Amino acid sequence: MVTRKMPSSLCSYVVKKNEKEFPMKVIAINGSPRQGGNTSILLQRVLAELEKAGIETETLQLGGQLVQGCTACMKCLKAKNKRCANDDDKMNEYIEKMIAADGILLGSPTYFADVSTEIKALIDRAGYVSRVNGGLLRRKVGAAVVAMRRAGSVHAFDTMNHLFTISEMIIPSSSYWNIGVGLKPGDVKDDQEGMETMRILGENMAWLLKKLHQ
Repeated sequence: MVTRKMPSSLCSYVVKKNEKEFPMKVIAINGSPRQGGNTSILLQRVLAELEKAGIETETLQLGGQLVQGCTACMKCLKAKNKRCANDDDKMNEYIEKMIAADGILLGSPTYFADVSTEIKALIDRAGYVSRVNGGLLRRKVGAAVVAMRRAGSVHAFDTMNHLFTISEMIIPSSSYWNIGVGLKPGDVKDDQEGMETMRILGENMAWLLKKLHQ
């Protein structure tokens, strides 16, 4: 599932690329198989602030997709064509979106103190494609959010941030770690501190993107 949202403001924020103007864009990748669940709610709270700032957003549903992990075939190292050699799933569609975006927002539930298998597959395959092609994610803005029930979320948060740091991306912060607490779908809305953390993250991400593209 793909959801595109144009900025709610009358004037979208644009950047010049090769003397042409393009709206700045952030993609959010939902690594939870629960569409509309707690991870999705956290992501949408961040995106709402970006849209207020005039930044275009797009939500991609990764959780629940049949995607394979990296097989270490090293074919992408030889081809250097900005793609994973495995075309048996939709991973290259996500990689293409990441390369084209100005900002990347990853979201995952906490599974055994780590990210979902789909997010891990994305990290391994997109991260390696980026590295062997000269750093395709370099200086993009990256942020991660985690939905949790009780514990393990900081490890999951770290896992996603490891992709950003090894890819030379720039990470905005918030007033706390980007974590929301909830068990049943929708419970995270009752986590006032978590929702406020998402709001501030979106605000700071928008500020950073604009500073980088002034």
